[in-house]
Amino acid sequence: MKAIVIGGGLVGAACADALARYGARVTVLEPGPVGGGATAAGMGHLVVMDDSPAQLALTARSLQLWEALAPQLPVQADYHACGTLWVASDEEELAAVEPKRQAYLAAGREATLLNAAELARAEPNLRPGLAGALRVPGDSVVYAPVVAQFLLERAGAIVRREAVAELIGGGVRLESGETLRADLVVVANGIGAVELLPGLPLRQRKGHLLITERGPLHVRHQLVELGYLKSAHGNDEDSVAFNVQPRPTGQLLIGSSRQFEQPDREIDWPLLRRMLRRAAEFLPALENISALRSWTGQRCASPDHLPLVGPHPHLDGVFLATGHEGLGITTALGTAELLAAQVFGSSSELLEHDFTPARFERVSEVVHA
Repeated sequence: MKAIVIGGGLVGAACADALARYGARVTVLEPGPVGGGATAAGMGHLVVMDDSPAQLALTARSLQLWEALAPQLPVQADYHACGTLWVASDEEELAAVEPKRQAYLAAGREATLLNAAELARAEPNLRPGLAGALRVPGDSVVYAPVVAQFLLERAGAIVRREAVAELIGGGVRLESGETLRADLVVVANGIGAVELLPGLPLRQRKGHLLITERGPLHVRHQLVELGYLKSAHGNDEDSVAFNVQPRPTGQLLIGSSRQFEQPDREIDWPLLRRMLRRAAEFLPALENISALRSWTGQRCASPDHLPLVGPHPHLDGVFLATGHEGLGITTALGTAELLAAQVFGSSSELLEHDFTPARFERVSEVVHA
């Protein structure tokens, strides 16, 4: 089988690697750097999420695959099983997190509640008065661009630094005018998929990140406020939430923000300051740490916050692997396993859930029936 994967980010690289393991000869088309775009702009947080049973299944399975891959990764990938602390500001938030803990346990992921004193011992630089946290020790962080390059090399993929102008029957036409033929085309280029397939139900969500200079402030876990769950999948208003990640360099990576339909890369300075104020509410010593760099990236979101993985409902030989929103790095390996199962008829527990693009057509048919 000859396969073309459009997109050289982590999702595209993982799909190329999975297809190659079944014997496919893979060409990856990426006009920018491998592991660039949303992959390079993300935090690299490998995290189990449970907004829906399908999301929990995809993220939990993906974490299993990451744990299996970790020993093979180059040291430059900075894979670190630091775990996540979902921080509760008050007793109401802490009490409400029990269903989340039970969902994680049911998915085979360890999760424990920490009271206020235990949280203070685990992360002494957090502000006093927090109620506690949900600790998920199996979560990790990784430098995704290195992993993308590793997976493409392992796949033996041919990588061409060229852009796709359009999909055609049995292949693609490049912007250079050249036609490439293949048995399978996988569209895995994030929000760029909309340019090739304008009818896709995808929207952009812009986010800001900032990395600090090295300093005396240290954290041991990825720290996320429980309010992040509301901002991550809330309404169309701009939102921020506390999210801080320790880096192996001694720096801190700080997020997060969300803005719909802001396709530019410009920094929204008022929103960035609001994001940093939120972070300092939880880690007061951040006010004394200097910033090194800030940047933005684009998340690609579907209406139900699940990725589109599977055959295009009207184009033979075209499969999608896009719409992961902020979970593309986390779910890249699970996405690739699911895609390979759909293409080659292999087994995967993820087939029990509907990630296919056709699910939105079925909803539309019901609404208009």
